[in-house]
Amino acid sequence: QVQLVESGGGLVQPGGSLRLSCAASGSIFSINAMGWYRQAPGKQRELVALATRGGSTNYADSVKGRFTISRDNAKNTVYLQMNSLKPEDTAVYYCNAAPTIATMGRASGSWGQGTQVTVSS
Repeated sequence: QVQLVESGGGLVQPGGSLRLSCAASGSIFSINAMGWYRQAPGKQRELVALATRGGSTNYADSVKGRFTISRDNAKNTVYLQMNSLKPEDTAVYYCNAAPTIATMGRASGSWGQGTQVTVSS
């Protein structure tokens, strides 16, 4: 079992920045891919960004150039730096961890409790 604890959400004005953190504990040896999903009201959960232990990254088109995912393997922590935030980025952001990229996003995987990000003036 892997436990994920998120932090860093909040309310920010359009154009502002936030940094999310997700710390993993437990059976972390089984984890290669870590990343962030988000779910806005009335919408399906979608992948925002992911990073592998080896440093490969992947981003949703909607956040490319604005968000940066990074990972500290020594601390078993993944970060999401979000810049130039837009109202459409408003959602609950969930951390996800999985053995491979292909197994990211599964309901049976390891998920954090979610952190609210609200972008509004």
